[in-house]
Amino acid sequence: MTIVETEDRGAVRHVVLNRPEKRNAFNQELVLAVGDALREAADDPEVRCVVLRGAGPLFSSGMDLGSLAALADAPEQLRPFRRACIEAWNTAEEMTKPVVCQIHGACIGGAMELALACDLRVIAADAMVGMPEAAIGLIPDVGGSSRLPQVVGLGRAKELIMTGRLISGEEAERIGLANRVAPAEELEAATERLVDELLACAPVAVGLAKRVMDASARPALTATLELEVAMQELCARSEDFAEGAKAFKEKRQPEFSGR
Repeated sequence: MTIVETEDRGAVRHVVLNRPEKRNAFNQELVLAVGDALREAADDPEVRCVVLRGAGPLFSSGMDLGSLAALADAPEQLRPFRRACIEAWNTAEEMTKPVVCQIHGACIGGAMELALACDLRVIAADAMVGMPEAAIGLIPDVGGSSRLPQVVGLGRAKELIMTGRLISGEEAERIGLANRVAPAEELEAATERLVDELLACAPVAVGLAKRVMDASARPALTATLELEVAMQELCARSEDFAEGAKAFKEKRQPEFSGR
């Protein structure tokens, strides 16, 4: 069994996270495999659209807990792991082909940051999505803090990131985070309808329009991505994160300083 599977449906390349026994949590192996699959799709002239989805009961639970917990003991490992994530996630945004993220079950933390790097999101109505990093003493640092404000607006982004609140697919559509929402049993059909609309347009125009809009919306992305990791390094060395990581392992509420 491969950790990322690909399937071609005509001109559409499906890239499937295939670590269901771990809720498709991102460890180093899965991050690198997603990056490779996205680059292959970007380079294949027969592929006009990419659909990113997950096998099993949910899209992804986010970053592997073991990888996160290890940062509390070795924060110097933050940049190497994060670099692999940024390179993979950025591939979705930078290719001149539309990338649709199909989300069911849950899409949390780093997985939500990957979804934000995609162009469009189709979310099941009952799916739960969000970035709860602040609850364990971290920030969204693989593009979430940089991209979410441009998708839902600064006020909504601050609320979601600073409270760590998870929201449903229905609320995600209401605030502009989801492009389409559908009952879970109709999610694939809703994705196909959106993809058909994309394929009905001229591929060169679609790809170039995508690049212009991304450049307009996020002209300082390189700088803000660097700021994210600088702030995360401070978080990773803080007593708050040490307590957050310990509390998560012990399945209890953290007791942050000043609370």
